[in-house]
Amino acid sequence: MDKGRFLVEAHVLGGRPVSELAAAHGVHRSWIYKLIARYRDGGYEALAPRSRRPRSCKHQTPPEIVEGIVKLRERLVREGHDAGASTIAYHLAQEMDEGTPALSVSTIWRILRREGLVTPQPQKRPHSSLIRFEAELPNEMWQTDITHWQLAGGEHVEIMNMIDDHSRLFLASQAFPTTKAQDVVDVFHKAAELHGLPACLLSDNGAVFTATPRKGKVLLQTELERLGITNKNSRPYHPQTCGKIERLHQTLKRYLTRQPAAKTLTVLQAQLNTFVHYYGCRKSSSGLDSGGLLCESCGVGAGD
Repeated sequence: MDKGRFLVEAHVLGGRPVSELAAAHGVHRSWIYKLIARYRDGGYEALAPRSRRPRSCKHQTPPEIVEGIVKLRERLVREGHDAGASTIAYHLAQEMDEGTPALSVSTIWRILRREGLVTPQPQKRPHSSLIRFEAELPNEMWQTDITHWQLAGGEHVEIMNMIDDHSRLFLASQAFPTTKAQDVVDVFHKAAELHGLPACLLSDNGAVFTATPRKGKVLLQTELERLGITNKNSRPYHPQTCGKIERLHQTLKRYLTRQPAAKTLTVLQAQLNTFVHYYGCRKSSSGLDSGGLLCESCGVGAGD
């Protein structure tokens, strides 16, 4: 028997005074009187603990918006895109009527967690333990790297990606059967024609990016030296240095996995172009300073 029911029965059935019960059990008389009133209105069931949750909250997100967020996340996952709170916030901003207040990223994240769509990963290191760097200005540093992909017929190809370290603008994504030294220089110049030259270019120690470990120079190093651009390479076996471009590879591959398998390099390049356009437009709402950098596909600046 719980304490409330005992006190009610002691008064109603046993006839003990309320003041005596309150003093003996260390509770206030008003609480006992409330219990007695609830018992007389609804019997023993009315004595059960009541929820303290308010019946309504003017700040609560409407159910139809919560349902829309859940459906939007399912669609993004199905299409192979990032489906985190920031990406959902971008899509909601595009779809909502003008004048409708935008939901914050933190609100969307709480909704996803409440709906069981965010899986805690306690095995991961906390963000506070990571040493993170970011260029202070657009075109201060670019990152580039090559990742592998497989066509529908089993043929292995390579994709060279390039990203601005500060604004995260997707500068270039080009597919090759095998990336050669001249291909790297051509992709770099194509990006520079649209966005201007960077002050620094960061890459790993791939053979097309550097020959310093072999005490020589590749074509890219010679060209960067001619242009007065600092050439940086990550520490061997330490991909975290180029973490932004590595993360971009993951996002791109998740998207490609959800698309029809490309049978030719031309079809794959078309898929890359579509993703570069989507990624560039999504970053345009991130609030990062673009410094005049424009999305190649639509001319939108990251941060415009």
